Amino acid sequence: MDAIFLQILNGLDKGSAYALIALGLTLIFGTLGVVNFAHGALFMLGAFCAVTLQKLFSLSYTVIDETQKDFLGNPLKVEVSYLEGWFGKDLGGALADWSVPLSILIAIPIMVVIGFIMERGLIRHFYKRPHADQILVTFGLAIVLQEIVKYFFGANPIQTPAPQAFRGALDFGVLVGFEPGAVIYPFWRLVYFLFAAVLIGAVFAFLRFTTFGMVVRAGMADRETVGLLGINIDKRFTIMFGIAAAVAGLAGVMYTPILSPHYHMGMDFLVISFVVVVVGGMGSLPGAVAAGFLLGILQSFASMNEVKAVIPGIDQVIIYLVAIVILLVRPRGLMGKAGVMEE
Repeated sequence: MDAIFLQILNGLDKGSAYALIALGLTLIFGTLGVVNFAHGALFMLGAFCAVTLQKLFSLSYTVIDETQKDFLGNPLKVEVSYLEGWFGKDLGGALADWSVPLSILIAIPIMVVIGFIMERGLIRHFYKRPHADQILVTFGLAIVLQEIVKYFFGANPIQTPAPQAFRGALDFGVLVGFEPGAVIYPFWRLVYFLFAAVLIGAVFAFLRFTTFGMVVRAGMADRETVGLLGINIDKRFTIMFGIAAAVAGLAGVMYTPILSPHYHMGMDFLVISFVVVVVGGMGSLPGAVAAGFLLGILQSFASMNEVKAVIPGIDQVIIYLVAIVILLVRPRGLMGKAGVMEE
């Protein structure tokens, strides 16, 4: 039971990333009808917002420390970070330590602006074009973005540690009645799951309980009728594109301590996230979230040594096998509805 419980935790952790990226994809597809293959790049850009802030916080200058001497008795030159010089050692060190969570503050406006630029500058020209054209242009945009990141940050993964308070592990098994030491789980992975749950809940609450969100949901169901009521639905959909970009970016920011950011990480998550969207049902926000967690848990169980010993390589294909089975049984996906995204 402890092994099963551990795999469920691993699945929820991985499924959180799938669900967040798939949620943003579904928001864009459900509102604009655009297949955005650059969405994985937005996840990657969010991760590099955290990398950038960490690098800025680590900038330092050289000072002469009279309290430290070399073997000849001369004062030593030491590096002092600008944060510590400006705010003191305690506060400056705390800011540097918490650079990943603080990256949220810069990632939100940056990702919203990037989303606006993408939608207004490029994607709006492809609304009425075939989905194949949309895939080609957004996939090309994703390659351009990742090459830009590769140019400035290099090709190697960049370690971005979690705050010191969350670098340990929690004896989670004791909390649910297992023996001490049976289920040891990293703190930050639990933080990521809770963060994803809060962010997903915030998006659904925004769409359900605000006037803006209700208009958007109405526009997703019947865009022409909402437009006839005198509502500028195109402007609202552009804002939703920015929100979807911010969701993907925040997912990338908080994932950096789990997976060291590298320029190709967006592509690694993109294909799986599209499978998640299709399995959940095109245009279905609850379906995208449910499928993300479901496939994350299944992939976690498939990665167990006991399972791979029976079916080698099953962890690499389990998501696609499940997708094939679900689509054969229910072509619209788990929660897809007739007519929502059909002509």
